[in-house]
Amino acid sequence: MNKKKLVVIGGGAAGFFCAVNAARMNPLLQVVIVEKSSKLLSKVKISGGGRCNVTHSCFSISEMIKKYPRGSSFLKKAFHHFFTTDTIQWFEERGVRLKAEQDGRMFPVSDSSQSIIDCLMKEAHLYGVEIMMNREVEALSIVNGESSMVNSGSSIDNGDSSMVNQQWSIMFKGGQRLVADYVCIASGGYPKAIQFEWLKQLGHTIEEPVPSLFTFNMPGNGITALMGLSVENAVVKINGSKLLSQGPLLITHWGMSGPAILKLSAFAARELAANNWHCSISVNWLSQYNENTLREKFQQLRVESAAKKMSNSNQFGLPQRLWQYLLQQSGINEDIRLADLPAKEQNKLIKNLCAQEFDVKGKTTFKEEFVTAGGILLQEIDHNTMQSKIVPNLFFAGEVINVDGVTGGFNFQNAWTTGWIAAKAISNG
Repeated sequence: MNKKKLVVIGGGAAGFFCAVNAARMNPLLQVVIVEKSSKLLSKVKISGGGRCNVTHSCFSISEMIKKYPRGSSFLKKAFHHFFTTDTIQWFEERGVRLKAEQDGRMFPVSDSSQSIIDCLMKEAHLYGVEIMMNREVEALSIVNGESSMVNSGSSIDNGDSSMVNQQWSIMFKGGQRLVADYVCIASGGYPKAIQFEWLKQLGHTIEEPVPSLFTFNMPGNGITALMGLSVENAVVKINGSKLLSQGPLLITHWGMSGPAILKLSAFAARELAANNWHCSISVNWLSQYNENTLREKFQQLRVESAAKKMSNSNQFGLPQRLWQYLLQQSGINEDIRLADLPAKEQNKLIKNLCAQEFDVKGKTTFKEEFVTAGGILLQEIDHNTMQSKIVPNLFFAGEVINVDGVTGGFNFQNAWTTGWIAAKAISNG
């Protein structure tokens, strides 16, 4: 009996997860991973500072989907097939236990991404998955007389029996070719629309790619002198919009980074791209206060700590260098007593503590978590199977579809979920 062949395009998390699960679920399936570079699972390797942030310890689908600026409705349905609990169990069944940190991120107990890589490579070897490196796909086409469907863009019924005998021809740069019964595209996100051209030729629509998860550049701003300082819980808002985020904020030599900034960059990815990554933001360094409640707090402090110098009046847990910087920005002499602080300077300090404004002029890619917003339009994919609604026996997994999450293991969970669903559908085919 001839084995049917699945070719998975992309040797990252989603591609490997699809390949090893499909091979395990259906021993009669021949599975091949093709990777365009000389590296496998490269994002897995560097994620979480080399520890691999596998998933997030969130066990509520309705809460989990709030972490995806794009694709939340799609994932809400997909997560019913394979969720965080399934990811944890899958790896633990293969000897890789995960642990949750205080912020919810989950890592292997080894604190090494190599544990995840070794696990996936072992599965690939165990189930006979073939891996081909340095194979960049140039074109996909349908053979066996069904090519009329390829560029039509017309929707198909995934259960249409007249289409099941078609095969795929996969052309690589350099002239090599593979024939497959099923193709799963798990090639990751592309930063430029032109890189999706080979997929558009199949009749699919591409949501324009824009960068997500990046840091904010603030050239020439005095805040950069405090590089290395972090605030545990700041609120950052894009002025003139309703977009804001809360969490740890890190001051860098080029501007600002940390989860609060990265999260905001993800939710505002399209708006920021449209403005060439120029905007004005306001930072609340004291998330537990607003200007009114902080003014009340200062009235209390003026009574309780009247004789204290302003340099010693940091009762908010801020890094001392940041406190001194904010005093300077507010025109306050550090040696003045709290009781003698003029109302004008106090009001300026309160404003700077709760809504200090900064001009953002550009971005810097956060290489470890680099994600692209955009990809295959979700309306053209069946969330129950990850199969294309345009072309039969074509599946998608991971970041190539128009889904992206904030930092914290959410993008990997998308990879595991979509890879597993595609694998199950293909193995049943």
